Amino acid sequence: MRGLRKIKPYTPGEQPKRKRMIKINTNENAYLPSPKVLAALKAFDGNDLRLYSSLTNDTLISALAENLKVPASKITTGNGSDDVLALAFQSFFNTDDPIIFPDLTYGFYSVWCDLFRIPYQEVPLNQAFEFDFAAIPEKVGGIVLANPNAPTGIFKSLSEIERLLEKYSDVVVIVDEAYIAFGGKSAVPLLEKYDNLYITRTFSKDAALAGLRVGYGLGNEKLTSVIQAVKNAYNPYAVDLIAEALATAAVKDVAYYQQINQEIANVRDWFIDELAALGFSTLASQTNFVLTTHQNASAQELFEGLKAKDIYVRFFPNQERLRDFLRISIGKKEEMQEVLRVLQEILTR
Repeated sequence: MRGLRKIKPYTPGEQPKRKRMIKINTNENAYLPSPKVLAALKAFDGNDLRLYSSLTNDTLISALAENLKVPASKITTGNGSDDVLALAFQSFFNTDDPIIFPDLTYGFYSVWCDLFRIPYQEVPLNQAFEFDFAAIPEKVGGIVLANPNAPTGIFKSLSEIERLLEKYSDVVVIVDEAYIAFGGKSAVPLLEKYDNLYITRTFSKDAALAGLRVGYGLGNEKLTSVIQAVKNAYNPYAVDLIAEALATAAVKDVAYYQQINQEIANVRDWFIDELAALGFSTLASQTNFVLTTHQNASAQELFEGLKAKDIYVRFFPNQERLRDFLRISIGKKEEMQEVLRVLQEILTR
């Protein structure tokens, strides 16, 4: 049949539905949402569902503005950060020059470029799996940087990002901060200085609300006006009534989320040390996951051995540079202790 779009879609992690399992393959938060979120869900008046949700999400944006110390006029909400990122690609990358991002990063970036017919170029990460900004071409249509990066977990310093913003001041640089709550420093303070910076965030990771689908973007008023115009051109009601109420409650419970995300970071650092004792080499992670490899056991063998015990991690058999690695999300400490026990069992067979 003529006229049909052909595209290779993003491949998400497996979503098993087993009662007893350790699911650490999609970087979901190990803890429950804030009690305030659950209370807001219980208190929600279902009668309001007959009404459309807000076009502007003023309640949520006001809470975010107060929390981040950023004017509300610089914030755009969306149906997860995937929605905000897709809007940003369509809004900021209307160019014949290639968009630049690493060859090993969030897989949706290349999918969106194909879908929206945006030219792009992937810059290979160096031998240390770091994004070398010196390898970026002089002439680009924009730059996209997940910071910390996925699936490596590696963080780029704000001083490096600032130099990037200065060098490529005529194009938009998107900094995807999906994992910033687990390590590193946010680029939000740079918004006042750089008009070409756009930051995206999600409630899926640090707020334990992956099933809610809420995200937001931060940029100056010019960038925000463009992205909101594109949003209103096809999906103005992106954040529904329930989602806005629950996300607002999450924003207002800073203390709870700081506590659980710090615990995740502590377990991550402990887990990396324990993996080393088993002979694993693990990249330095500032996220709620690790990327690790073992010199004497294939990633496929370890993946299948863990899965046989109902432990689900991420394996990338079709990516040459990653096929010897496993990406393991950080669960609660007792879960990670079980992961270590099973790994040791596999390694000593």
